[in-house]
Amino acid sequence: MSRTSYKSSNKSSNKSSNLVQRYAPWLYAFWKFSRPHTVIGTSLSVLGLYLIVLAGNRELLLHPTLLIAPLIACLCGNVYIVGLNQLEDIEIDRINKPHLPLASGEFSVQQGRLLVVLTGIIAITVAASQSPYLFGMVGLSLAIGTLYSLPPVRLKRFPFWASLCIFTVRGMIVNLGLFLHFNQGFPIPAKVWALTIFILVFTFAIAIFKDMPDTEGDRRYNIRTLTLRLGQRPVFNLSRAVLTGCYLSIVAIAPFLPGVNAPFLMVSHLIVLATLWFRSYKIDLHDKVEVARFYQVIWKLFFLEYLIFPAACFLG
Repeated sequence: MSRTSYKSSNKSSNKSSNLVQRYAPWLYAFWKFSRPHTVIGTSLSVLGLYLIVLAGNRELLLHPTLLIAPLIACLCGNVYIVGLNQLEDIEIDRINKPHLPLASGEFSVQQGRLLVVLTGIIAITVAASQSPYLFGMVGLSLAIGTLYSLPPVRLKRFPFWASLCIFTVRGMIVNLGLFLHFNQGFPIPAKVWALTIFILVFTFAIAIFKDMPDTEGDRRYNIRTLTLRLGQRPVFNLSRAVLTGCYLSIVAIAPFLPGVNAPFLMVSHLIVLATLWFRSYKIDLHDKVEVARFYQVIWKLFFLEYLIFPAACFLG
């Protein structure tokens, strides 16, 4: 797909974005600052783990209002992490992601710092008021996010450590921390471990793929990503292979997982895997727009898992 056809296919969404940009420019800038795909992923992880706990023990009668505090804490933690990264990457983002508010000048550095400090404080305060599990989860996530972006450590400079940060937080800390919070403690059932390992490995694929559209700025500022070291095609193939392994693993273990509907879990994951391969054959790796679009497809599959897995638990 060409750049022109990509723009044309998104005409309606651009119109709605332009309306928000025109009548609520600060809100629109904040939405971009929060990195919407990560906000959606965080929200669905909170909802998904809540539903899994509810499906496993409906006598707990978890009230929907119990979602509000973890959601606030996790979303504020999300904004802290992505905001801190943008503060440290302004010059790089002017090349790779010029639409982001700090890179474009919609937010000043001072405004960015204020947002990061405020959301970090809110995240820690709200989490501490709920449970030690939520506090530990949010605290660890923020600490790793800080080490990922902030000098002198700045782990994002190193492919291994950058990937480790991302999939450790998204894959293990968030899932186990949220489950323990909603479940009010141990034990952690096999189905939650299965979801956690799936997301852990899936997030590794996201971590290695995410730099593929950003090679120009990363090269100029000596961010030695896996894409720059190995090339786009090997990283693309590795990412697709990792995702394929994730889905086939769930298909293989589904019959042995107590508390889930195995046929539903198997069929749904095979359908998603087929969709992934179909979309992957259409991509032109030389087109930055297409690579970025496929990256968003991977994120949509990530979102979908937090709907499929709870559904399998309720059907079980």
